[in-house]
Amino acid sequence: MKENKFKNLVDIFWVATKLGLTSFGGPQAHLGYFHAEYVKKRKWIDDKSYADLMALAQFLPGPSSSQVGIGVGSARGGVLGGIMAFLGFTWPSALILTLFAHFAQSLDASTHTWLNGLRIVSLAIVLHAALGMATKLTPDKKTKAIALGALVTLLVWPTRFTQVIILTVAGILGLICFKTPLHVEGKNTAFNVSKTFGTTCLALFFMLLIALPLITAHLDQQWLNLFNPIFRSGALVFGGGHVVLPLLEAEFVPTGLMASDVFLAGFGLTQAMPGPLFTFAAYIGTVMNGILGALIGIGAIFLPGILLLYGCLPFWDALRRNALIKRALMGLNAAVVGTLLAAFYQPIWMHSIFNPVDFALFALLFALLAYWKLPPWIVVVAGAIGGFLIGMF
Repeated sequence: MKENKFKNLVDIFWVATKLGLTSFGGPQAHLGYFHAEYVKKRKWIDDKSYADLMALAQFLPGPSSSQVGIGVGSARGGVLGGIMAFLGFTWPSALILTLFAHFAQSLDASTHTWLNGLRIVSLAIVLHAALGMATKLTPDKKTKAIALGALVTLLVWPTRFTQVIILTVAGILGLICFKTPLHVEGKNTAFNVSKTFGTTCLALFFMLLIALPLITAHLDQQWLNLFNPIFRSGALVFGGGHVVLPLLEAEFVPTGLMASDVFLAGFGLTQAMPGPLFTFAAYIGTVMNGILGALIGIGAIFLPGILLLYGCLPFWDALRRNALIKRALMGLNAAVVGTLLAAFYQPIWMHSIFNPVDFALFALLFALLAYWKLPPWIVVVAGAIGGFLIGMF
């Protein structure tokens, strides 16, 4: 039995590592890669539970795509499974950014045309995932209207809190509009986190959020001066990695802790990395305090989101089985489809498709993924090669 548990944890870590090496394009693109790997290929979690988990992650501060990955890992292997999923998805980009902070000062990602090929891959991945989820989660005109409303609102009114407002309204609409389930009710995937553990995580989150500034003000410790602002950024950010980067800039550049050009060098490289954008904290930590600083930075930026997710999962697991909550989740899941489709256009399309040749590569990659059913990692390689070839002409 122990051997099977160990093998299961290793499997979770390996699959997450593969995603950490190949998932380009930011948080919403990551959700597309996760859907292809965890839901469609491996069936570690069902479509509806995956959408429920996405809805919860959108509500919580922190790294939304990493939180979804941790949730899937927990469903597969309990709390340790979630930690393995987090470590596997995080270490590739964290290691690259740590090494970069040690050995280089600048990198102009715009000169590497193969990187745009990878962004086009993420475009194909997001569209494929959104269409697949739409088939199951928007089966009638009401759910399609909610998805459309979420899409339009996000594109017209793109603020830090728009997603949370949309999901709240969608949940209320679900309660009002739906009386019975629209899709077949199967057995929901359980997330395997106890309420005792969840309560402990929530208590620890709020204790750290309140106590860290007070402790830092009275103890002049270098590691605390690094941990506190990064933890605060990770605890108060909604909208994922694209939002946390400017928050970190506000904490470190105006205060003189880091030079602007050094910050921007790491910022540029982070945008080109696979995996979570939150690993930029490893770069900041390395610049500030070497390898130890990198570990402190990674721990500080991800800890709030992990504590909040584990704090909410056991209660969310119970709530989503309630009849009223099920109705609200019909609206929430429809809105999740709309948010994915909005992300397909902004930021991914806007930063990937610049001419007809780019669109031709996108069409080819989408066909390889959706019709020829090739594994995402092969499509990633094809996209990089395509981007490189486009840059030669």
